[in-house]
Amino acid sequence: MIPLEDTAADIIGKAQRGLAISDSQLADHAGISPERVRQLREGDFDEASLAAVAPVLALDAPSLLKLARNEWLPEEIAPLDGLAQFNTTYGDMTVNAYLVWDPASREAAAFDTGADAREMLKRAAIEDLSFMMILLTHSHPDHIEDLDGLCAGTGAPVYVPENEAITGAAKIIGAGEEFKLGSLAIESRLTSGHSRGSLTYVVTGLSRPIAIVGDSLFAASMGGGAVSYEDALRNNREKILTLPDETIVCPGHGPLTTVGKEKRENPFFAK
Repeated sequence: MIPLEDTAADIIGKAQRGLAISDSQLADHAGISPERVRQLREGDFDEASLAAVAPVLALDAPSLLKLARNEWLPEEIAPLDGLAQFNTTYGDMTVNAYLVWDPASREAAAFDTGADAREMLKRAAIEDLSFMMILLTHSHPDHIEDLDGLCAGTGAPVYVPENEAITGAAKIIGAGEEFKLGSLAIESRLTSGHSRGSLTYVVTGLSRPIAIVGDSLFAASMGGGAVSYEDALRNNREKILTLPDETIVCPGHGPLTTVGKEKRENPFFAK
């Protein structure tokens, strides 16, 4: 089982940074001491303090408390014919890449590369797949570390979001692009905020819809809004969480999740 990407402390820190709220400001609004705020961000939790800071940071208190108690469990998702997740080590973290294919035509697309694409290439060989394209969610180094290796192993064209420049040959795409993969349909949606041009790819035609979201959304969290926290929140709500609840969310870090699970229990989005 791939662990969750973020702890409750991580989420408090992301919300503080995104809203530009200092420790003293958060303490004043929550009615606790600045030292207690710092302790929360270091993982020293008590339920009363978490419940006090959550509304100030526009976080859902029950979801945040569940995460702090280590009771937030990823949804069990049965294997889906046509989807494979690859989790590789990059520095002191792990990163995901995905392989999606039409079970009938065996046409496939890679989504990001992770730190090492060799397992993806092995799986494609086992499944007798033909790579038609490499679609990048964004250009942060951990997500494209093995782009040269994947290109060499597949010969497939690379598509990169606008404002997410990479070296080498690639076609620049934006929101609203549509691709065919055998009987599958792929649509790109702009989910910027974590990075300037982040795209989410919505895949339909398998037994369940899929959204490959990069670092826009994680199980129980989301990517830091380094470019725009406001845009990150809005795009996640409007472009991802409006998909059907059964949609499998494939994040850039952490385990698979679903739209329904995140609408119910993600501290940033639960109501």
